[in-house]
Amino acid sequence: MSLPRERPSQPGLQRLLLLWLLLPLLLLVPLTAALIYVLALRPALDGLDRALTDTAVALAQIVEVKEDRITLPLSAQTARALQADLLDETFFAVGDDGGRLLGGNAALLALAPALKAEEWRFFESTLAGKPIRTAAHAIYCGPALSQTCSILVAETLGKRNAAKRAVLLAALLGAMVLALPMVLLAIVAVSRGMQPLHRAAAEVESRTPDRLESIDTHNVPREVVAFVQALNGLFGRLRAAAAAQRAFIADAAHQLRTPLSVLRVEAAQALTSPHPAELHPALLRLHAAAERGARLAQQLLVLARAEGATLEPARPMQGVDLSRLAAEAGDRWLQPSLQAGQDLGFDLAPAWVEGDSLMLAEMLGNLIQNAIEHAGAGAHVTVRTWAVDGQARLCVEDDGRGLAADEQESVWQRFRRGRNAEGSGSGLGLAIVRDIARLHGAQATLAAGERGRGLRVCIAFALSKAREPRAVGPSA
Repeated sequence: MSLPRERPSQPGLQRLLLLWLLLPLLLLVPLTAALIYVLALRPALDGLDRALTDTAVALAQIVEVKEDRITLPLSAQTARALQADLLDETFFAVGDDGGRLLGGNAALLALAPALKAEEWRFFESTLAGKPIRTAAHAIYCGPALSQTCSILVAETLGKRNAAKRAVLLAALLGAMVLALPMVLLAIVAVSRGMQPLHRAAAEVESRTPDRLESIDTHNVPREVVAFVQALNGLFGRLRAAAAAQRAFIADAAHQLRTPLSVLRVEAAQALTSPHPAELHPALLRLHAAAERGARLAQQLLVLARAEGATLEPARPMQGVDLSRLAAEAGDRWLQPSLQAGQDLGFDLAPAWVEGDSLMLAEMLGNLIQNAIEHAGAGAHVTVRTWAVDGQARLCVEDDGRGLAADEQESVWQRFRRGRNAEGSGSGLGLAIVRDIARLHGAQATLAAGERGRGLRVCIAFALSKAREPRAVGPSA
């Protein structure tokens, strides 16, 4: 069976916009350069042609008719002056109506076209193997001005070629000067135009199952408002579905609490009442199952509350001293630790945070219960609180069996327990701890205890600014 072919990735919108803006420039810039070249070259060449015509007119003024003869009384000095040029070679020729040379270059006169009187013609040809530009002019001459004389003035193409190169360079530079700002402006315009889309994309990317509030459409381009509104509708439906799921879990857990509490009390009474010896193991199992079920229902309620508080955009917070919270928890957990054959100790220094005291108490309870349940008999469990480097720290550490390094990440997941876990836990304790920590913007970490023994779970909170004390650390 052939595998489905992957569709090629589509180019980004910014790239497409730049392509559509810059590709026409590849055509427009050469066209602009060509237009500038044509428009600028014509006047330059016309100026050079006017210089030829000026020379031709000057020669026409010199032509004389004496005794019915046409002559060109031109001195050698004047001839040199007419041919003086720093860059090109200049030639001239004057001929009568019969083609007789009156003065100048005979080879040039041979190139004279047939012209009517007062007519001008410009053409390019070759003289002595050199390309030349020639201005030809016909004037009335001879007795009674009845004949036509030809005047030709020519020069090589040095100035013209130089003019073409200069105009071409100017055209290219002009086109580049026009194109570069247009390219830069296009890049800047597209980049700035895409910024609202990038912000909207960042907002969408930042959404998580715990953060599904709607995206503000005020700074979103009109073209994508409909798309963002559709996303907001999806987020709303997801929030409603998550709320319904949480409500179901909370309702189910709440409904289970009463029968489980009754079952636990009845099982405890049955154990303390006279009963046949053979029923004692079954009653113990029944009581343990009732305790576990009651604890699971309580944890589900806390989990639902934590998720609901996470999705709530504005939740009330108050200053809570973690050391006082831990001290109050000592009375509750001292007896269970003694029953487990463990030593529960406290090393407390003030550590103020902004949070929900009930949620924080539940988180601490889960940490202590997790240590008592899994550390094993004879273990030492220590609860520490302190403030340092702008953080409030809460750690629960034991020197018990510990946890394998490859399991330290997976046990944060719901209903996941370590391979060697004992007791009646459900695998929700650490998941609740992490959810409550995230609710308070804190980070939960898990590592081996002191000297590589046991387990240490630490929560790092932002220290409350209103009650930030001098930085102190645990005494041990």
